Amino acid sequence: MITDLLRAIDQVGRDKGIDSKILIEALEEAVRSAVKKKFGPDYELEVSFNREMGEIEVFEFKEVVEKVTDEGLQVSLEEARKLDPESEIGDSLGMKMDTDTLGRIAAQSAKQVIMQRLREAERDAVYGDFKDRKGEIINGIVQHFDKGSIIANLGKAEAELPLKEQIPKETYTQGDRVRAYIYDVKQFSRGPQIILSRTHPNFLSALFESEVPEISEGIVTIMQVAREPGSRAKIAVASKDRDVDPVGACVGMKGSRVQAVVQELRGEKIDIVPWDPDPAKFVCNALAPAEIIRVVVDEENRSMEVVVPDDQLSLAIGKRGQNVRLASRVTNWKLDVSSDSEYSQALTEGYKSLLKLSGVGEKLAITLYEMGFRSAGDIAKVEPADLTTVKGIGEKKAKELIQGALNYMESLNSDKEKAWDEEKEGLSGGLDE
Repeated sequence: MITDLLRAIDQVGRDKGIDSKILIEALEEAVRSAVKKKFGPDYELEVSFNREMGEIEVFEFKEVVEKVTDEGLQVSLEEARKLDPESEIGDSLGMKMDTDTLGRIAAQSAKQVIMQRLREAERDAVYGDFKDRKGEIINGIVQHFDKGSIIANLGKAEAELPLKEQIPKETYTQGDRVRAYIYDVKQFSRGPQIILSRTHPNFLSALFESEVPEISEGIVTIMQVAREPGSRAKIAVASKDRDVDPVGACVGMKGSRVQAVVQELRGEKIDIVPWDPDPAKFVCNALAPAEIIRVVVDEENRSMEVVVPDDQLSLAIGKRGQNVRLASRVTNWKLDVSSDSEYSQALTEGYKSLLKLSGVGEKLAITLYEMGFRSAGDIAKVEPADLTTVKGIGEKKAKELIQGALNYMESLNSDKEKAWDEEKEGLSGGLDE
């Protein structure tokens, strides 16, 4: 027979998303707490839920004795044999208790235990539901604001979108829909904390995955993402199928796919970059639409010197250096962009500085230059063993060249400081007049 109590347990379980077993355990614990509240902590009892009867049963256990000195813990042999004729002195006899005798205070205690267990069960259910959903995109409704953070209602739970995870200049009002990336889920004593983000690079990746079937199917892979949230982003993509253009797949027909992402990010400009296993080609792709004349790769320091036409320097660098900064982050290479004329001038000056070193003629200067030592500054930074790889240079010669380069750089810096001091004196004199 299904009773009202059993129906209530099943209904609460469905409404709260909590297993009915947890609710029954909470009820048993609540009754146990109530009995202990009334009769003391030493009281021996067993509490269980009788599903067939639909009620909580409490059995108190008392020791069978000749003479009762503690009615709460003992029962006389005469009384015991009325319940169980085979009772003997020293037995522990279980007797069903009338829970109606517990009283108001005990009932209040039971209610508190039930409410506490319900809250704990709800928190555990929410944490269990969200702990494996990190990395997903979720929709919520703006509920209220707390010290700059947005508190969003996700249905069964609340989530926080901290100020630092919000896109600059985005504004929300109560009741607005907010779409965000589940950045983290933490469990605290007060309950789970779901942290959302709209600035995380993976939010951009997840948006493209939801818009581009080729990405969700694994044909197109997102290799790297770099963002300056609310302003500009670069996303590097590659295709496992030669017949599928990764950039075209992400852009979509008439730009429909990328525009859907741009719209969600409130106008953030997105550059879709074709990934390339060749780092130099990848960097050139990342700096597009600027034309690249040459790339000098320094693998040891993971840096590249990129040379562009004079009229495209500002395009390659971007507004406030944004383009080259994002290109550097998406390729994971340190980039130094210079114009063709600047690069040529630097090469000329570097070659001239080599000729100023003692023992370096035009032939050796050209050899050093071709081996990658393009200035006296380069010579000053190396070890003798590095120079001995150059034909015609032994260890002794290498040490002399390095010392000469160090002396040259020191005198150069000294001249610069002297010129700066003279300039400051000139400025000071002009002000005095």
